[in-house]
Amino acid sequence: MSTVRPEVAHAADLAGEQQYVGGLYTRLDELRARTVRRLEEQLALVPHNPQAIGEREAQVELHTQRIVALDAAESGLCFGRLDRHDADVPRYIGRIGLSAEDGAEEPLLVDWRAPAAQPFYTATPLHDLGVRRRRHIRTRGRTVESIADETLDLTAPDVAERAGPASESVLLAALNATRTGRMTDIVRTIQAEQDRIIRADARGVVVVQGGPGTGKTAVALHRAAFLLYTHRERLARSGLLVVGPTPTFLRYIADVLPSLGETGVVLTDLGGLRPGLHAQAPERPEVAEVKGRLAMADVVAAAVRGRQAVLDRPVELDIDGTLLRFAKADAARIRSRARSASRMHNEARPAAARAVIELVARKYADKLGENVLGGANLLGEGDVAALRREVAAEPAVHSLIDRLWPRLTAESLVADLLADPARLAAATPGWSDADRALLHRPASSPWTPADVPLLEEADELLGVDDSAQRAAARREEQRRLRHAQETLDLLHGSRSQDSETEDESEELSAGDLLDAQSLAERQEEVDTRSTAERAAADRSWTYGHVIVDEAQELSAMAWRLLLRRCPTRSMTVVGDVAQTGSAAGASSWAEVLTPHLGSSWRLEELTVNYRTPAEIMAVADDVLAAGGSGGTTAQAVRSTGMRPWSRRVDEAALADAVAEAAAQFDKEDGTLAVVVPRHRLDAVAAAVRTRLPEATTDGDLTAGAVVLAPESAKGLEFDSVLVVDPVGIVGEGIRGHNDLYVALTRATQRLGVVHTGELPAMLAGLDAR
Repeated sequence: MSTVRPEVAHAADLAGEQQYVGGLYTRLDELRARTVRRLEEQLALVPHNPQAIGEREAQVELHTQRIVALDAAESGLCFGRLDRHDADVPRYIGRIGLSAEDGAEEPLLVDWRAPAAQPFYTATPLHDLGVRRRRHIRTRGRTVESIADETLDLTAPDVAERAGPASESVLLAALNATRTGRMTDIVRTIQAEQDRIIRADARGVVVVQGGPGTGKTAVALHRAAFLLYTHRERLARSGLLVVGPTPTFLRYIADVLPSLGETGVVLTDLGGLRPGLHAQAPERPEVAEVKGRLAMADVVAAAVRGRQAVLDRPVELDIDGTLLRFAKADAARIRSRARSASRMHNEARPAAARAVIELVARKYADKLGENVLGGANLLGEGDVAALRREVAAEPAVHSLIDRLWPRLTAESLVADLLADPARLAAATPGWSDADRALLHRPASSPWTPADVPLLEEADELLGVDDSAQRAAARREEQRRLRHAQETLDLLHGSRSQDSETEDESEELSAGDLLDAQSLAERQEEVDTRSTAERAAADRSWTYGHVIVDEAQELSAMAWRLLLRRCPTRSMTVVGDVAQTGSAAGASSWAEVLTPHLGSSWRLEELTVNYRTPAEIMAVADDVLAAGGSGGTTAQAVRSTGMRPWSRRVDEAALADAVAEAAAQFDKEDGTLAVVVPRHRLDAVAAAVRTRLPEATTDGDLTAGAVVLAPESAKGLEFDSVLVVDPVGIVGEGIRGHNDLYVALTRATQRLGVVHTGELPAMLAGLDAR
């Protein structure tokens, strides 16, 4: 009996997969063309009222999102196949789900997020989950380039060929690929421990702890895509928020969710969480630490109270030539009345204004209606009401109201607080003068990310006095109602005139089908923005799920802000406490989360380092141990054979030596980062640009080499990394060993260290050059 040679069988399998994948792309093209036609039909419609505009825009948004998802699926549409024990038909796994045109029960392609696809990521020979063979399909464009099989059935004749090398080679090929300056999805290579977290229950707060290279960010973003798939209806209404550490990081990850077909997500850093404010000014670490303390919530509350109905001496009012004395006790009564009306300052302002007007009017009436013979006041209630209207129009009274209960914005409150030593002292009883001095700054200073939680806290206490807007809205509603009624009356009049000359008609008019209220409602403006657009513009928006990356850096006040944005406490928090660089950040997850959540959170750990070569991790692990953070490292699975090196130079030659080393690294494929202490950033960047003119410091990772401080490198990865002055990095940082650990672990291929003076013992693992 003749047997088919392996290379012939492989070629036949490759041709078979090409035929099937070609059919998938044909189906994709059909669906895209159909969706484009429907979009064009909607765009061609001419709506005649706001309601019709809203309906059309909703359809346009629906079809547009579908086209985006179909376009995103173009690259790597199908990447896997499952052959099952109980089914003759293989199951293909891909970026999106594609159903057969005839409605067959087995879809042409199963979405990677569907439960039916999970065995592709989690099946093993010992727990095969009904799968006898798993096939990895690699494509370039629409061409199948290679296939790799894993046999999971331990009783199969070809069991010796199953060995896992197939899936491992797919993973290592992806890991060894050069970087582009933009993060890519890992949908083809999700590993079992990552898949478990991606598919975890959306309820509650999940904390994902993982060392460098474990794929924390990828897991978080793929979890976002998974939740948007499984909770589409709920998250379409409430939205999903992803918070990253820096604008550079957000640009780095910006393509991942769109590549998975998901665009309706708000991505921001802490400084961008407040609509209309771009808080990106630098902040000294010690100042950020003070602003991040939970006690700052009490400071902001005290600042609000300090602006409410306080007089240091009586005030005299001149009302049409009559002098009235407004005493400190009067101000205290106003404060009591207003605070009982609302806990929010601005919302209590109308009550404060009414109380001031009432009190001044009574004082005015007492003066004008005083009975010199000692009897009752000569003015009646009608007279007092007239005086009240007169008082309400007095500029002096308005000035008094503004003084006693000013209308405040969060920006004005916080700026005034931090700029005024007296206000700071009043709001911080028991604080040290040193801490108060750290908070003090000029009122014109630009906002920093550490200010955003303070501003948000202020807004929660201030609220909005929207009485004028509500009155305007009521007037507009009445105007629309009158206009609608006039329109119906006009139609009815025209119909009556027609009936005088014609026989009674059975034709229905608008008045038979609509009343004035319904017609008026049709004229209301419809908000056609997407959920993400509305959420990003609304400070008070609460999200259905929040994902926080590099979460170990967040202060207590930042946590307070984010938890307020997610009252359902459906959150995914990823980070590594061994990489904490901020003084306000986490030494342990329990330390930062327990004050806000108690025990209502659960910890998951990623234990495998897929990115950082073992040669580099051996050096980084020594730095971690020397820092005493107590963190544990993940097991590195890659070895490149390239040893990390160090080069000692004189101080005067440091910048030029770095430029030379960067130029050598730049000859290699892939991306390059030069990580330096903050105080050396400008000098080193200038020197690097003499050799690499395209080098930047603005965080554009696609333009060429980039020069960064350690805190700006968090969450990023590069093929080559050059670390400059490691002793300076340690000495400059609040948690300097952690900063150096971050710097060393950004490399996926090559690492070099340029330094002056003796290297510390923790870097003894570097090869000297």
